[in-house]
Amino acid sequence: MTRVAAIDCGTNSIRLLVADADPSTGELIDLDRRMTIVRLGQGVDRTGRLAPEALERTFAACKEYAAIIKEHGAERVRFVATSASRDAENRDEFVRGVLDILGVEPEVITGDEEAEFSFTGATKELSGREDLAKPYLVVDIGGGSTEFVVGDDHVRGARSVDIGCVRMTERHLVHDGVVADPPTPAQISAIRADIEAALDLVEQAVPLREARTLVGLAGSVTTVSAIAQDLPAYDPAAIHHSRVPYASVREITESLLTSTHAERAAIPSMHPGRVDVIGAGALVLLTIMERIGAEEVVVSEHDILDGIAWKAAEDLQ
Repeated sequence: MTRVAAIDCGTNSIRLLVADADPSTGELIDLDRRMTIVRLGQGVDRTGRLAPEALERTFAACKEYAAIIKEHGAERVRFVATSASRDAENRDEFVRGVLDILGVEPEVITGDEEAEFSFTGATKELSGREDLAKPYLVVDIGGGSTEFVVGDDHVRGARSVDIGCVRMTERHLVHDGVVADPPTPAQISAIRADIEAALDLVEQAVPLREARTLVGLAGSVTTVSAIAQDLPAYDPAAIHHSRVPYASVREITESLLTSTHAERAAIPSMHPGRVDVIGAGALVLLTIMERIGAEEVVVSEHDILDGIAWKAAEDLQ
């Protein structure tokens, strides 16, 4: 076994996985897995720059993670940065800060690379499941972007588009710094129009309708699963590989988009950092399911973070 640390820094959250991995057997044993909402992408869609307070929050989380990595004695660390830092004019400031704290330079990956990591992380443990037909469509709904990958044992097509839950919220639901509470029908229609246009682009590169199993990743999808199961608290074990039917996704999405901030915040499984963006994230999932005619979504807690860990372990072989 090889002890590795993987960090995924997205638009809304930064996550850490320290694990023992054996690429020859496909075994990945978690030692520490955690997430911190840092909103690195705060205002990026509008300003093109990473906000000073967003960088400060992110660097504080990096310091916490550096201590955990040192405590576990990881042999290899990989830090992958996704949508927000790809788009920002001042991303060099971000890179320097991470390097100073963790001793590794963040890899600001492309959308296609992001999709490859997500696919590996989500499907490596599904290959023996006879009840889940191939090919898979892996959909990773992030804060700034959503990645689509179709594949079986290997990727057939991948595309990243800018329809993340934070980006859609900031673009359509924020006015004078205040989030709509709840959104108007016109605002919801504007988000859906953006999603539909993005799906048109995805279908030019990815055979979405060939997929037999939809696998959904990241916080918007896992939160929908937690709500569907009426969990008294967020429970990764109950969420991982749960299956949420289309009717439930539609009902939950409609409820989230017509509820107030206080009503969403009162949901027991809702992370405080997702209260304002979960409606847009759920709408992305619902629109994808409608586009491909998916009867259900298989929810995975294993995603790009696990794919990064696998790659880190393979680097040491």
